[in-house]
Amino acid sequence: MINFIICDDVKRYRDMIERLVVTFMMKNKLEYKTHVFDDYDEEFMKIVESKLSFKIYILDIETPTKSGIDIARLIRNRDVDSVLIFLTGHQELGQVVMKNDFLFLSYINKFDDCENRLLNSLEKALKIFKIKNVIRFKDNGVFYTIPQDDILYITRDSVERKCIIVTDYSEFHVGKTLAELESFLNNDFIKTHRACLMNNKRVHSFSKSRREVVFDNGTTSDLVSTRFDKELV
Repeated sequence: MINFIICDDVKRYRDMIERLVVTFMMKNKLEYKTHVFDDYDEEFMKIVESKLSFKIYILDIETPTKSGIDIARLIRNRDVDSVLIFLTGHQELGQVVMKNDFLFLSYINKFDDCENRLLNSLEKALKIFKIKNVIRFKDNGVFYTIPQDDILYITRDSVERKCIIVTDYSEFHVGKTLAELESFLNNDFIKTHRACLMNNKRVHSFSKSRREVVFDNGTTSDLVSTRFDKELV
């Protein structure tokens, strides 16, 4: 899922940005969510600290309480993979942004062809994400793009007759078979049960006596059979 984190203290710009994002993503047919804020408040910082996938930040340089430059610095201290787009009416602050090693995608003046430049930046952002280690597939008309590092395990639900992709932040119930999903995955994934694939890179510990795996985020799973547990020992 692509996550757009938008912050601007002026409502008309927030509305404009969100409208452009929705229009752009409808054409791309990818699963996405917008997170809209009018200031860099506590709720905004929860998003920064979260393990949401594919974050695209569209940041105002100045809000009533904080500077977008300071926020960008905080973001980069925690996350080097997200995309940063600065959107501002203060063109003179561009030199300040340039002097900081933020690895940002673009710096857009609100008064200089803003909408077209933002659409071009969104297109570039998706191209950046397409080269990352993800699985992509279409299921029931929905396009899924999920970073493999975010996946804890994938299991088959025999009642629902769907596969469940369990990540740090959500569960995706899809109509693909386990074998089909396995074909998308890298070598970090191992079969621990006839109905389960686990991301061995995310396994923190394995108790053979309890037949239980603990992942690095504290999630547990008992989908481990004696037939497939050798790589976990």
